[in-house]
Amino acid sequence: MSEPFLRTQGVYKRFGRHVVLRDISMQVAPAEAVAFFGANGAGKSTLLRILATLSRPTRGQVFAFGEDAWSVRDQVRARIGVVGHQPYVYPELTCVENLRFFATMFDLDASVVVPETLASVGLSHREDSLASTLSRGLLQRLNLARATLHRPAVLILDEPDTGLDRAGRAVLADIVQQQVDRGGAVIFTTHSYEFGLELATRVISIQAGGIALDQPADALSAGELDRYVQARSGHAEMAG
Repeated sequence: MSEPFLRTQGVYKRFGRHVVLRDISMQVAPAEAVAFFGANGAGKSTLLRILATLSRPTRGQVFAFGEDAWSVRDQVRARIGVVGHQPYVYPELTCVENLRFFATMFDLDASVVVPETLASVGLSHREDSLASTLSRGLLQRLNLARATLHRPAVLILDEPDTGLDRAGRAVLADIVQQQVDRGGAVIFTTHSYEFGLELATRVISIQAGGIALDQPADALSAGELDRYVQARSGHAEMAG
């Protein structure tokens, strides 16, 4: 069995007196697409930020590519691509200028990777458009291009389907499938059970900061997952 790309052991995250994550132990292996589901405030985005080394856990350990993630944080960040709730692109630059800038950061041949990446997200025809002029959906495509430009081993995507139309979702589905096919991993959140199950090989449900479910995606239907998440959310609210 391949060594996991990412692994957590007993991770807790607290903001003041509020415990957001509780005893999270999990791993993500090569060629996996792991979808996280849960109610708003369950801790999904916080966990993704910890896995991306953007936030430190209050307690517990995070391992990336076999090493303590925080001791080799720069190397970890060079091997992951992150899409969060903010686009992390420069609005005053064009699409092609944005990607050329990030290609330079990764010491890539921009003349090769930038056209290829723009084509992969369907933005070749908008390469000279300022990022500030793009619709929400096209800006999210540019965000996906930025995250995949350096061919990362792991993609960490927080609600990447936000703002995407049907064509944009097809682009996202292709990115996820290609990542898995070449032995990479994808970790993502989405509010769409159907779309999440379509993309995922594995499903994890986060409820009240803990892992309530971890199963192969093909073992669940969208209806079953919806009922499970809603029922667990109700129990968590009653317990709270």
